Amino acid sequence: MIDTSWLKISKSGLYIVPAKAHIDPVRSVNTAIITHGHADHARAGHKHVIATPQTLEIMAVRYGANFAEQKTAVKYNQKIQLAGVNLTLIPAGHVLGSAQIAMEYADTKIIAAGDYKRKSDPTCAPFQVEKCDVFITEATFGLPVFSHPTPEAEIQKLLEVQQLFPERSVIIGAYSLGKAQRIIALLRAAGYEDTIFIHGAMKKLCELYVSFGIELGSLQTTPIGRIDNQQISLANKFILAPPSAMGTKWAQRLCDPLVVSASGWMQVRQRAKQGGVELPLVISDHADWNDILRTIKEVEASEVWVTHGREDAIIHACTQMGLAAKALSLIGYEDESE
Repeated sequence: MIDTSWLKISKSGLYIVPAKAHIDPVRSVNTAIITHGHADHARAGHKHVIATPQTLEIMAVRYGANFAEQKTAVKYNQKIQLAGVNLTLIPAGHVLGSAQIAMEYADTKIIAAGDYKRKSDPTCAPFQVEKCDVFITEATFGLPVFSHPTPEAEIQKLLEVQQLFPERSVIIGAYSLGKAQRIIALLRAAGYEDTIFIHGAMKKLCELYVSFGIELGSLQTTPIGRIDNQQISLANKFILAPPSAMGTKWAQRLCDPLVVSASGWMQVRQRAKQGGVELPLVISDHADWNDILRTIKEVEASEVWVTHGREDAIIHACTQMGLAAKALSLIGYEDESE
């Protein structure tokens, strides 16, 4: 018999009862186990934070060194115990330091995958398949319509556009943690060696990635914004900026930029049109429909719990596979990383 009575949903999120610890809590708690550094999962204000060394460093960059009274760094596949609950953090493939939380208690193994992906990413450890009794999956792109192309093919589109319009700069909207560094690394892997310009908001996180051995090549903070009311020409250069900066005065100072957006949502053409995107790049840091189903099959769990995203379709697919499935309907987790 599978005993899941020790893992419950509280107002703060998933709660491991015997360990008195929450996973990615949405409000301040005594003990928080954090899957990764995106702001909707990693919040400041907890007394004790347990996470991978990379995630702890990311939180320090975003919230300051004193973001928690106590911090416990747990390396991948290092086993620790909290009040009789065996915990292991295993790679999730989402961003640098991202981890699935594997919990073992009462002869039952539950894995909370957090956000994850299965496609290639040179900036983080790849997703690790681990068999379990209960698998908790996200469903951000949990609909059959979402089938993401390879990131390498999308990067080729980016390089082709740069060659087609050498007189224009290419500004790429990409989330500051994970997506930006992944695009830079993919460009390098494709042979692009020139300096890549980045928005100032990305500087510290890019430096952090480099400190963990991720090769990003020559980067330079953009001169945009340093000279008031003057347009800047960065013709034939790549510029990465947070999506929130794309429509601001900062971006308007670029001379005739070609607007690109890198997101799994760029598969939805209407989203690209609404954002004034000329080149939509379907590069996602989340698993698509096929990869979610593949993962569910590979972990061989008899129960699947579905968190934030398109829950109904995943639950139906699990039922068709003969698996017990239910929606957790957790709130407070967004798709900001897309």
